[in-house]
This record gives sequence, C-alpha cells and structure tokens, in this order.
Amino acid sequence: MEVSSELLSNGCTPWQRVLLTASLLSCCLLPTTARVTVEFLPPQVVEGENVLLRVDNLPENLLGFVWYKGVASMKLGIALYSLQYNVSVTGLKHSGRETLHRNGSLWIQNVTSEDTGYYTLRTVSQRGELVSDTSIFLQVYSSLFICERPTTLVPPTIELVPASVAEGGSVLFLVHNLPEYLISLTWYKGAVVFNKLEIARYRTAKNSSVLGPAHSGRETVFSNGSLLLQNVTWKDTGFYTLRTLNRYPRIELAHIYLQVDTSLSSCCHPLDSPQLSIDPLPPHAAEGGRVLLQVHNLPEDVQTFSWYKGVYSTILFQIAKYSIATKSIIMGYARSRRETVYTNGSLLLQDVTEKDSGVYTLITTDSNMGVETAHVQVNVHKLATQPVIKATDSTVRVQGSVIFTCFSDNTGVSIRWLFNNQRLQLTERMTLSPSKCQLWIRTVRKEDAGEYQCEAFNPVSSKTSLPVILAVMIE
Repeated sequence: MEVSSELLSNGCTPWQRVLLTASLLSCCLLPTTARVTVEFLPPQVVEGENVLLRVDNLPENLLGFVWYKGVASMKLGIALYSLQYNVSVTGLKHSGRETLHRNGSLWIQNVTSEDTGYYTLRTVSQRGELVSDTSIFLQVYSSLFICERPTTLVPPTIELVPASVAEGGSVLFLVHNLPEYLISLTWYKGAVVFNKLEIARYRTAKNSSVLGPAHSGRETVFSNGSLLLQNVTWKDTGFYTLRTLNRYPRIELAHIYLQVDTSLSSCCHPLDSPQLSIDPLPPHAAEGGRVLLQVHNLPEDVQTFSWYKGVYSTILFQIAKYSIATKSIIMGYARSRRETVYTNGSLLLQDVTEKDSGVYTLITTDSNMGVETAHVQVNVHKLATQPVIKATDSTVRVQGSVIFTCFSDNTGVSIRWLFNNQRLQLTERMTLSPSKCQLWIRTVRKEDAGEYQCEAFNPVSSKTSLPVILAVMIE
C-alpha cells in the first residue's frame, strides 16, 4: 500500500512524526548485531534499465525505515515505510519510478543519468531511535558508453550471483558473452524451449520486456540478458534456459541449474529424506586441471547410475553407466577418455577445457525401479592473459578529460583498475563503461597524475597490464 504525501509535511500520523523525527537525528547509532549492507542488482546499470538496491541484515523490531537521495541533507526524502502499518509515504525526491519493499530494498525503474548519486537508508526502532545509517553511490552509465565486443564467436554463458542462495533471498542469473546484433532474448523455466515455460522476452528494438506464462511476479529481465529472481523459494530449484536471437539470424541456448539452499528454512517441504545431490570440487577450475563431481546421498539400494553431459538423459549424451550387481562400467557416446567413474557415484574429470563447462546429469535406479535425478554445474576457465591499456592522451591539462581503454584477448573476464599500484577509488569525476573496460576521467585534476593499470581476472587467475603514465599540466 502506498500513500501519496510529502515526506516532511504537516498533519502526519503519530508513527510518521516519530519516524521522521528519528530520521533527522544526528545522535549516535544504537548497537546492532549485524551491519546493514546495500548492494546493486545488477551491479552495473545503464540508462533505461531497472536497478534494485538490495538490503541485507535489516535490524529486527523496527518501526520503519527511510530512503533519501544524498548523504548530508535529510530533506531529500524519497519515501518512508512503516512496518507496523505496512504502508509507504512518498517524499519530495520520489519521481514515481521508486518502489519500497518491506525488506528495506529500493526498486528504481527506467533509470536516467540524473539518478546518479548517493542514496541513504535510515532505520528507526519502535522507540523512535536511529538504529542504522547506510549510504551507497549509484552510477548510471550512458547507453552509448560501451566497449568493443570480442571478435570471436563465443556462446553465451550464465553465472549465478551469489553462487548459493537460500530461501527468501535473491539471485542474479548474470549473462556473459551476449551475442552481437541481438534482436531478442528469452528466459524459460526449465531445460527446454516451450511457450508455457516462458518467463519473459526482451526485444532490443523496443527496449522493453514481455512477460510470459511462467512469470511469477518475482523475475526481472535486464537489457544485458541477465535475470533477477527475488524472494526465492524451494520451488524455484531447477533448470533455467536463455535463448538469444541475432540478426544473422543465429539462435543460441544457454542452460544453468539453480539449487536453492533449504537447510536454514523453518518451513517443512515434501522432501523430508536426504536428496541426491552433487558438489563440484573445485566450483571453478582452470584449464588443464581436475574437477571431482562428488555425489551425496546415493540411494542405499541403488542398482545402476548413469552420467550424462548436458541436461538431456539420452544415449547420445551418456558418458558412462555403472552396474552395482556386475561391478562393470559401460562407456557412452559422450565420453572423452578423461573421465573416471567411482563406485560411490562420483565422477572425476581430468585435463579439463572450457568445452567441459556446463551441466552434468546423474540418474540412479534402485531395486524397485525408482529413479532419482541430480544436476551439477561445471565451470572451467582459461588462464587470463596480460591485457593492454591505451589512453587517448598521456599528457592532459587540468580541467581536461582522458579515456583509458583496457584490451584483453580473453572472454568472460572481469576488469578492475589500479592507480599507483593501488585499487582505483572512483570519484564523481570518473565513469566506468558497463563492462568496466573503459575509464573516463571527465575533469582532470593534478592529483590524477600517476600510473594507471587494468587487471583482467576470472575466478581462477588474473593478469595486470603494464602501466600507462598520465602527466597533468597546470596552466
């Protein structure tokens, strides 16, 4: 429920007056067991997209909370939320695009460059005391500020952020290597492309999304292909499929398996007995290494188990089948001669390459012909190579501008920037491109002089470029 009102107007109800008074206090914060944190989903946002300022560790027994635009001035209220009355009141800085959630999170739709800046969350106790004060800087990138895409045709891949999610949490299906000249992308709940399983479809020409039959009201699709799933439940466990179409036309599919952690849930689920599950060890591997797909809770009366490469359990994708009775292994069409099958159900992959990445499926059969299925995601990465950094100019006058570009031969790597061998601290004068491969200093100051480097990294390796020295001339 939302009430349209000025945040600092007269005629407030008692809870509004208490909340507003407490929000303007400059006294010391009350001690809390855990620090309130805020993060962006997606981590980077471009003009026209939506962003969630997700709140973690929200204190208990609150009267409510307030979101502000800025840090110093508490007059720039966006909205306040009363947990007691389950109602929100909009403020002077509410643009009609902001939505408050009961868990403290702030949802901003169709962001613009004017949304760039600090956002502050204040929480207030039942006695009207200030409990926490948290600020975070939102950078909205221009939709025209992008870097060149890789020249090689690399299929899209999906990464779960965070890697493990519990019930009630949020997870981002982060897409890498989105195809060039994209026309549309579609997300499906399941391992197959089927209309009834469609969550949502995004069309680049219209910069808009169309919701599908499988949309639950908790999913958001971003223009970079990523999918945000909020308030996760155990029923969300399963496969998710991304389908992309470019103008050539070329259709590509990417799958990922979401396993929701229910170990901390107080709810009861139909699945009371320990379920068949698989852990990849390590979760991320470098090319040339080994990955053990360790099986847990193998049925006691298991008679056979089979491993498959992919989401489909057909003979073409079978790696191997093991028979308990005969203690024999039958190798399948999808074997590569680098696999080792163990009697406890586990599978060892040796000398792995990027092509080994993807979903693996294990199917067991017991003495009563009962069948259990489990899936696991394998992630294999190339070792990062040294990137190269270029600057539009090595000597810049004060108040001038400069753009640094980081070039890397690797796909699927992330970029971070270093200044004088330290992590670069971004200021309001600096802007990163969405992929972080470009750094733009709009108004150069003398303190910007020094060595700049970029680092290309993935979960298993990193490499840093040679430095580029920026000289700043004072007129």
